Amino acid sequence: MLSTDTQAPDFTLLDQDGQTRRLSDFRGQKVVLYFYSKDNTSGCTKQACAFADLYPHFTERGAVVVGISKDSVESHRRFADKHSLPFVLLSDSDLSVAKLYDVWHEKNMYGKKVMGVVRTTYLIDSNGLIVKAFGKVKAAENPSQMLDEI
Repeated sequence: MLSTDTQAPDFTLLDQDGQTRRLSDFRGQKVVLYFYSKDNTSGCTKQACAFADLYPHFTERGAVVVGISKDSVESHRRFADKHSLPFVLLSDSDLSVAKLYDVWHEKNMYGKKVMGVVRTTYLIDSNGLIVKAFGKVKAAENPSQMLDEI
């Protein structure tokens, strides 16, 4: 996980509509940048839907929500449509951004060691500085937690 009080590394990825997005596109706004494992899994769906429910409160506070996983653009499109997600989902299919943000780690899953995304959320200020970093977050609680931090 990256440290607070450091500049958030810029990146370029495709969103659920196939449009190129850069973190720097959101300068001037607070960014809740969350990394999750997989579209349409139980925990990831709970987290995304909770962010969607609270999204008007994030925008009232000058913040945007951006989710990143290794799923494809098409998977993100279906996930966003199915759950009416009003925020950006980015496809990190080669895991370059997950590695850049230090969220790709060995995990223990059902007694087996596997590599995977550690559910992590960063709060980035309007100047691109990481002001909060939360690792191993609880999916259903994380959106409220982040709203409280803004």
